[in-house]
Amino acid sequence: MTHRLYYTDCYLRDFTARVVERSAGDATVVLDRTAFYPTSGGQPHDLGTLAGVPVLEVSDTEDGRVTHRLAAPLPADAAAGEIAGAVDWPRRFDHMQQHTGQHLLSAVFEELFSLHTVSFHLGAESATIDLEGGPVSPAAVLAAERRANELVFENRPVTIQFEDARAARGLRKPSERDGEIRIVTIDAYDRSACGGTHVRSTGEIGPILLRKLEKIRQSVRVEFVCGGRALQRARADYESLNKVAQLFSASLDETPAMAAALIESARAGEKAQRKLELDLAGYRGKELYAATAPDPDGVRRVTQWTARGSLEELRAVAQNFTAQPRAVFLAVLEDPPSVLLAASEDAGVDAGKLVKAAVTAAGGRGGGNPRIAQGSVPQAGLLSQVVEQLVG
Repeated sequence: MTHRLYYTDCYLRDFTARVVERSAGDATVVLDRTAFYPTSGGQPHDLGTLAGVPVLEVSDTEDGRVTHRLAAPLPADAAAGEIAGAVDWPRRFDHMQQHTGQHLLSAVFEELFSLHTVSFHLGAESATIDLEGGPVSPAAVLAAERRANELVFENRPVTIQFEDARAARGLRKPSERDGEIRIVTIDAYDRSACGGTHVRSTGEIGPILLRKLEKIRQSVRVEFVCGGRALQRARADYESLNKVAQLFSASLDETPAMAAALIESARAGEKAQRKLELDLAGYRGKELYAATAPDPDGVRRVTQWTARGSLEELRAVAQNFTAQPRAVFLAVLEDPPSVLLAASEDAGVDAGKLVKAAVTAAGGRGGGNPRIAQGSVPQAGLLSQVVEQLVG
């Protein structure tokens, strides 16, 4: 079993240890003791070096050992005695800020809203907790964020003790382990069984910023950032918003209202444009009807081929064409390969039945009602077959 130095000193950056096992061509080693945290409990592993060789991955084994996968085998003389290990401190401290911040946030959600944390994930850019016990409103997020930062400002001590699981009292979540457990305590606020790395006081967590909510099955996922990550995210948010404000030639505070007004204006413009397009389609349909000579049976028939686009653009033309007596309109689109058939009530044509039969025979799908229907086929080469059935 590997002696875990980070259990009692999360701030240990440099240490020495002996190699007790090698594998994978000497690129994976087990030490008698280590300050490297292995991936566990939602927290990623540490990085750093062993005897100057970069550590790529740190993992737990079932028998309590910690393995270190290296970028290259250890130097030949490294096994003769103790080797030096160095933990990537910026990464470690960042993880400490996020993990202690998670403990604090989980306790706050428990205190204010009786919401229980069921999982924790520490990602490269943000961290998340999954909460159960009810919905989480935007107002609850703001209240939790405010309360958590109050506790940060109070700079409460964060301590680590080892207790027997059966005798441990006041844990936020009961431990499922037997024997001695490691307990992380935020003074007079939270006690949790945890094997992760943590800061010495809530003040070292730094600012806590809750980012967004996401419904995940029976849980609500809350994304957050702490400390250095919160500062970086706030700076990135400011730079993005400032660029938007510059585009509007306005201050940050004025930008939301101006953006809302611009969006509303664009929506009104789109609505007006759509009305004009429909009006134009109506005129086109009627003009096309007037310019089309009736067949011997008195029905005016039109077939239009289009290379690419959308059948929706032709739908209004078709509907206005067939709004006139004894009319049939067929639109054929090559990309994507599809057809639209419309017929007036007195044309003697059931558009839905015809389209469904024609495209199904060609391996496609489609249908509609007697007045208008559409369908698609797997490839453009089949369109001629479909058209022949529809107009034959």
